Amino acid sequence: MHRTKVLVFLLLICLTVLLYSQEQEEEDPITEPDRDYSYLRSVPGDQAIIISAGTIFPVLFVYSDQDMENKPDWGNFKPPVGGNLYLSYNYFLTPNFFVGGEVSFIFISTLGLNSAYFVPLGARIGYQFYLWRFEFPLSLSIGMAWHRYLDFGYYGFYAKAGASAYFRFNEDWSFGLNSAFGWYPEWIFEEPKKNVDGFIVDLTLSVRYHF
Repeated sequence: MHRTKVLVFLLLICLTVLLYSQEQEEEDPITEPDRDYSYLRSVPGDQAIIISAGTIFPVLFVYSDQDMENKPDWGNFKPPVGGNLYLSYNYFLTPNFFVGGEVSFIFISTLGLNSAYFVPLGARIGYQFYLWRFEFPLSLSIGMAWHRYLDFGYYGFYAKAGASAYFRFNEDWSFGLNSAFGWYPEWIFEEPKKNVDGFIVDLTLSVRYHF
């Protein structure tokens, strides 16, 4: 009888300890940061430098004079036809809105075994969405671009709209994929029949440093 009472007493103690441990695990706030990634989100004043590299796909070239003789052969492409090296800077005004600048180097090969080069330099504005560790910035860039093809040089306006998806690895680094649609016109005011509007899509891989 004495042994039975001792055994029942020990079982009651074990049960009490198990129930107490279960309550502590349910109330323990230490596990919350593992499910809440808001501490990784940008705050006003945060900055980021983005380095990107990838492929260029010219999709359309519109000539003012469709019957123009000796059209440049860089209107004839087959993808992939070139590449892009891209450097940009973001400054966050809010956790979502950012402004910044960008510069890139684009080269495009032609079926005639020549190359066209573009060096765009512009300002950018954007809005960034968040989902767990993922960040989705949308951006619009406007600026000026240097064009070079054989002995032809041009300097003029460009505009580009982009969308990206990044994985926030930690507070300092994120990695992602970008896609952008760019408009690169060449307007020759002295000879408007030679005007060309070029539309280019680029697809790049990126790394961002946050500070």
